[in-house]
Amino acid sequence: MSTTTAALKTERAPFVRDGDYLGPAHVVSASGRDLSLELPSGQVVTATLAVAFPYEPATGDVLLVIARGESYYGIGVLHGTGRTTLAFPGDVDLRSDGGTVRISGDKGVSIEGPELDVRVGAVRLVADALTQRVASVYQRVTSLLSVHAKERHVVVDESTFTKAKTAAILTEETMSINGKQIHLG
Repeated sequence: MSTTTAALKTERAPFVRDGDYLGPAHVVSASGRDLSLELPSGQVVTATLAVAFPYEPATGDVLLVIARGESYYGIGVLHGTGRTTLAFPGDVDLRSDGGTVRISGDKGVSIEGPELDVRVGAVRLVADALTQRVASVYQRVTSLLSVHAKERHVVVDESTFTKAKTAAILTEETMSINGKQIHLG
């Protein structure tokens, strides 16, 4: 074996001594970047979170931990349930040049803010159920408003007003009009 080959093998060989550790640890508690971790041996150690993304560990998460002597660092997340928050000062643009932006969540997607502007060429909404709760709704349709439903139920607590150039109500079976007074014409 040449001297160069022996030097390369020596450089790649890990240097291990007492107090070194690389492996998993369970989060016992977390406060900011300060962690209390339980090693597989059962020993509880204090560590510093040292990941390159904004992750907030939760109790029970499993982190990849490295140690030298008494210094422990959480350098990766093997199993995490904690929150990851991306926060930026100022305006933020998220775009895909030539592609599609997809946002998904196993438990849902939530959008929150004082206003929501949506400007698109078409909107397609597919859902098993849709619930809307608003103070007022204003719609302006410049062409046709078409609703196709198996059944329709409308409840208006006070008054309702419909104005049209022409109107027609067509039923295949019974039509009932019930009121204390009915004015025609």
